[in-house]
Amino acid sequence: MRKTMIQTAAFEVATQVRAVEDSIEAALIEIAELQTRMVQARAATRAGFASTHDAFEKLAAATTGLIAARGGIASCHVALAESRKTIPGLREVAWGDGQECPPQEAFGDLRIVA
Repeated sequence: MRKTMIQTAAFEVATQVRAVEDSIEAALIEIAELQTRMVQARAATRAGFASTHDAFEKLAAATTGLIAARGGIASCHVALAESRKTIPGLREVAWGDGQECPPQEAFGDLRIVA
């Protein structure tokens, strides 16, 4: 009973770590798209570089913070994987296909093939 509770808790933590990693990656994609749209909007409106520069600096700071968060979560993931080796009931546990972590959600293009 206790071993099952430990394994379930560990699986939930591992799944949540993966979800946070995916969220950060999605946010980085959104920031890149925002930056592209800001450049395009500046060009379309012919706004001066100086008048939009502050917004670009703020976005760059946000990106830097998100990159730092990405590194922090990656370090957390590594630390959790290491600590798993010291917890009775988790040392030799494998989920599914033998990966240490739950698999990343797959995104595939669906296509009709004739």
